Amino acid sequence: MKKLQNITNKLYPTALLLFLLLVWHMVTETGFVPKFMLPSPIDVIRAFINSFSELMQHAAVSLTEAFGGLAISIVLAFSIALLMDRFEALYKAVHPLLVVTQTIPTVALAPLLVLWLGYDMAPKITLVVLTCFFPMTIALLGGFKSSDTDAMNLMRAMGARKWQIYRYIKLPNALPGFFSGLKISVSYSIVGAVIAEWLGGNSGLGVYMTRVRKSYAFDKMFAVIFLIIILSLLLMKCVGLLERRAMPWRHTEEERN
Repeated sequence: MKKLQNITNKLYPTALLLFLLLVWHMVTETGFVPKFMLPSPIDVIRAFINSFSELMQHAAVSLTEAFGGLAISIVLAFSIALLMDRFEALYKAVHPLLVVTQTIPTVALAPLLVLWLGYDMAPKITLVVLTCFFPMTIALLGGFKSSDTDAMNLMRAMGARKWQIYRYIKLPNALPGFFSGLKISVSYSIVGAVIAEWLGGNSGLGVYMTRVRKSYAFDKMFAVIFLIIILSLLLMKCVGLLERRAMPWRHTEEERN
């Protein structure tokens, strides 16, 4: 019964997506919107197939930047969240600054990072870090601070050390929030790398997108957009699989319910 419900739930977004693609195709084929302004889905698929090898080369660069920034973001998120949870004064000092950093548009930071760090991977990875670490940090910090106080007091009464309290109570409580933040961050990581590549670089999906836009090859530009969407969805799916491996007890409970 549950499998049937899952299949039914997936049919609704699939049907809506197919409907939107059909409307898109009809709008372009009937000439309601000129194809030089909006290429048809068939033109986009054709451009994707014809440029596949070139797209994969640029995608490899963007993914390298995204993974590098994401790895640094995870380390930073755990470090900052642990320190802010451990030291209340540090939490009061740093937390408002973290919130303020998220009000700065990444598009405004990108040219400055390129100016300061050059045209290599450094500014791209830095922008990915600035984009990705905040959701994970806030999620981890919320999990640490919402841990069961009675359980922690019991462990302290039994002589548990601080690292044991984190290991057995605080970290398991923070993992659901962390993976939720990670799912957001993996999609942000691709977008952050592409935005940085718009403003400088020799390769990457952002560079490729800028080139095809200047040559008015909008079918190739849409192909890049769809590739970015596919990569983001695949990364989010990988995070979901990792979540199941890291928290098997949670999914066992969900299956029972």
